Amino acid sequence: MFKLRAAFAGLSAVVAAALPFHAGVTAASAQTFTKQVTIIVPYGPGGTSDILARLMAPKLSEAIGQPVIVENKPSSSGNIGADFVAKAPGDGHTLLITDAGTLATQPNLVKKLSFDVQKDLMPVSMVMFSPYLFAVHPSVPAATLQELIAYDKANPGKLNVGTSGVGSVQHLTALVIGKKYGIKWGIVPYRGGAPAIRAVVSNESNVIFNGALATLPFVVQNQLKGIAVSGDKKLPTVANLPTFKELGMPVVEAGSWQGFLTSKGTPPAMVAKLNAELRKILAMPEIANKIKELGGDVRTGSPDEFAAWMTKAIAEWGAVVKAENIQIDG
Repeated sequence: MFKLRAAFAGLSAVVAAALPFHAGVTAASAQTFTKQVTIIVPYGPGGTSDILARLMAPKLSEAIGQPVIVENKPSSSGNIGADFVAKAPGDGHTLLITDAGTLATQPNLVKKLSFDVQKDLMPVSMVMFSPYLFAVHPSVPAATLQELIAYDKANPGKLNVGTSGVGSVQHLTALVIGKKYGIKWGIVPYRGGAPAIRAVVSNESNVIFNGALATLPFVVQNQLKGIAVSGDKKLPTVANLPTFKELGMPVVEAGSWQGFLTSKGTPPAMVAKLNAELRKILAMPEIANKIKELGGDVRTGSPDEFAAWMTKAIAEWGAVVKAENIQIDG
């Protein structure tokens, strides 16, 4: 479980062709963009998806010759924004950029989800992986995982994890880690990663698992105290922090997997055009270097590869949701 990084890297369109997501997109002739393109960010300003959308929107506008605007539609777990894109016209002019991992938890988590993740949204391109920074407010008297465990055992109920919403990957990561180490922390949902960061910086909550792209500046500025980095690779800017793999922690691959999706019915040639332009933008040194500087790792691929990744993620996080017996009404 949780081998999604390797899975995405090795998938092929041949495998994806049998999946329930849209498949079979080819490099068809480019479609013409005839009006403004809107990128929906289903979280508040300042989070990982928002940072990426505003970084890439001007370049996409140049590429397609039309205005590209970014609109925030924040909600718990991003479902209001995702629903908006799911119900938009299938013409490629409305895009969703979101935490694909959290989107993948929704089919098994929400009883009455207002859209079908696999039928109503068409994957366009994965964008990047940003490992989670596991951090605490500076007032928490712990600088390592073991010290945090010891503090919790001596002070049960005093730690609260700020998350981007109920059922988000942050939420599930905190549940799995808390269960393994017997940590009795509370879990507090906010309307996106940025509000969760602000809550922990202000000591309203005091623990966070959040994408490095949005969280790293607060650790560097000592507004948050880093404990560890998810995944198996250290972040150069905070090279002193151990990785989840080094610590033997569960959900090693947990992190912020960001991707673009669009509305069902969008012509395959339009999806292919969007995919090609987004991949060109992500290959630009100024974009790739900025993402790397902020602790992210550019990850792209075909629409079919992204679709296959999503299908696998839905199954894997679904197993966690069922094991933890979590369900919300929606």
